[in-house]
Amino acid sequence: MPLLRLALLSLLSLLAACSSEQNEPYPTAERGKNILYSAFTDRPKHLDPVQSYTEDEITFTAQIYEPPLQYHYLKRPYTLIPATSEAVPVPRYVDAQGGELPADAPVAQIAHSVYEIRIRPGIRYQPHPAFATDSAGEPLYRDLSREQLRAIETLADFPKTGTRELVADDYIYEIKRLAHPRLHSPIFSMMAERIVGLRELGTALQGEAKALPAGAWLDLDRFPLTGVTRVDRYTYRITLRGKYPQFAYWLAMPFFAPVPREVDRFYSQPGMAEKNLTLDWYPVGTGPFMLTHNNPNSRMVLERNPNFHGETYPCTGEPGDEAAGLLADCGKPLPFIDKAVFSREKESIPYWNKFLQGYYDASGISSDSFDQAVRLGVGGDVQLSDEMREKGISLLTSVRASIFYMGFNMLDPVVGGLSESTTKLRQALSIVIDQEEFISIFMNGRGIAATSPLPPGIFGYLEGEAGSNPVVYDWVDGRAQRKPLAVAKQLLAEAGWPDGRNATSGEPLVLNLDTTSGGMGDKSRLDWLTRQFAKLDIQLVVRSTDFNRFQEKVRKGAVQLYYLGWNADYPDPENFLFLLAGSEGKVAKSGENASNYANPEFDRLFERMKNMESEGPRGAERLAIIRQSIALLQHDAPWIYGFHPKSYTLGHVWLHNRKPTDVGNNILKYQRLDVAQRQRLRQEWNRPVLWPLAAALVLVAVLLPAVIGYRRRERGTA
Repeated sequence: MPLLRLALLSLLSLLAACSSEQNEPYPTAERGKNILYSAFTDRPKHLDPVQSYTEDEITFTAQIYEPPLQYHYLKRPYTLIPATSEAVPVPRYVDAQGGELPADAPVAQIAHSVYEIRIRPGIRYQPHPAFATDSAGEPLYRDLSREQLRAIETLADFPKTGTRELVADDYIYEIKRLAHPRLHSPIFSMMAERIVGLRELGTALQGEAKALPAGAWLDLDRFPLTGVTRVDRYTYRITLRGKYPQFAYWLAMPFFAPVPREVDRFYSQPGMAEKNLTLDWYPVGTGPFMLTHNNPNSRMVLERNPNFHGETYPCTGEPGDEAAGLLADCGKPLPFIDKAVFSREKESIPYWNKFLQGYYDASGISSDSFDQAVRLGVGGDVQLSDEMREKGISLLTSVRASIFYMGFNMLDPVVGGLSESTTKLRQALSIVIDQEEFISIFMNGRGIAATSPLPPGIFGYLEGEAGSNPVVYDWVDGRAQRKPLAVAKQLLAEAGWPDGRNATSGEPLVLNLDTTSGGMGDKSRLDWLTRQFAKLDIQLVVRSTDFNRFQEKVRKGAVQLYYLGWNADYPDPENFLFLLAGSEGKVAKSGENASNYANPEFDRLFERMKNMESEGPRGAERLAIIRQSIALLQHDAPWIYGFHPKSYTLGHVWLHNRKPTDVGNNILKYQRLDVAQRQRLRQEWNRPVLWPLAAALVLVAVLLPAVIGYRRRERGTA
């Protein structure tokens, strides 16, 4: 009977829909496997270490590439340790005549700093077709024709792979790539000022590139780099101009990871780029993982590198790490997981729901899900909600080594300059823009108000009254309290703008803020900001534009106020204070000082401070100089010091060895999963919902006899 068959098919469909297998987003074959599941929101654009410089990219590159140094996973303050090198290099100082200088020599006497780096023998690259050779030892895939490439779409289509040992020449080759005219490395200009001969190499490579056909391979081994030389198979030497103690931090970044010459040659063959067969798409490294699937619009997969040289989990950390279970895996071999699957989630709600179902092992907290995840205690402390605690979810919080700020263009005649009147105008605005209110309304409290460019965790940042900004805050009953509006109005009047009008002409004060959709943000935030200016009867005009146009205006000094942020490249105060150094002026020097701030006294202090070490006998002297520098910045107010964001991350009970870090990005190798516990809880949380099936069965049981009887009567009558 067709009607009965239809009803039975409907019931079978309902039963299938209720199955937990239908709900799981991953293949059945992956069930119970040692695979970490995560998500990403912004697609990475560059995976070539010479170009990659963003947070969404280093999530992948830091797991694949190995620069000579890395950060200790658990120790704070952040501590450099060897990665592929045998030791953290200690610079040797020489004078202009080449004579050796003591470690405490005056900076003025130091002509060059020499870093000698020795790589541990026996480290090997991941399997890759660029290393495949024939019986004579010649590369199998070096001179491929377009016809031979016709059937090749991904690296997996090459039938053979190979490997070889990591050597010093691979690091030298990558440093040369910083000067490659077609790659446009974001740190070339900075490093050209430091590494001897790098600028000259860039000039030579530009000339060579012009003489070659478009897209032709540029063999960097043909061009010497005087400041970077090979000592032996495993040792290389880098010579810098002057003293630059922060250089060791750069040796922990992918910019200084190794790139083999044959890999560069392999990817430079005609037809490769058209198929996305490039280093920018398929990285090659010695790290614990290798990228085996790259679809940045949907899914990226990292798998264990079978040739990884081995490393063990740390046995020391900081106080509290042992109690938190972070030393339980002391001495065990890394990495713990076999594979990591990253799925792209463009919307926060699906991301959040999959995390709650156990299909992502960790998650951030969006504004939409904040109230569901955490609650603020009476004292302002953050606590997990009951729902999260019942699931065994843990919360990690940390203040990021970042700052968001509103800058003044110090070249502007209205808000710029170091005169008393313009300084008081900037001070008044610094008081009236209530950062604490902004953090509360728009960030769910996930941030702390900034009092200087330095975030917590960076040498020179001080807690309490010593770290407060006396221009903006009063210290009352043991806490900072923003100065009253009356103080800001008085400063504005003394600046020549009583009640927001020119004291002479009576014209209203109108200020322009340039921003992007990714800067100050949406309309509600800009409306809030406009109201802050209106407290002083100042009219704010917001000029939103795309990022490229915004950058151009900042570069030319065609802005009055602007909104920007900065993430630490490395954990040193120089990396933040240089943003206001006169030598970094955006208009005059094309540097990172977008405010074009130039105070000779600050510049003098900065020059003294930047080349000093934070440890040892000169640490106290460096701290004193930093405090003087910050006092100048607080008085001159070239920025309205906004906030340092807080990072809130949730993790399931089966994910172990998680500790917040801002500068150490190669963290995947430390993560460990309890796969059996995850599978059990996933099944528990995603049990089939059977009541719709039961209701359907009851409905069919009631209606089906009546329908059958009705059909019989109809046929009988006919």
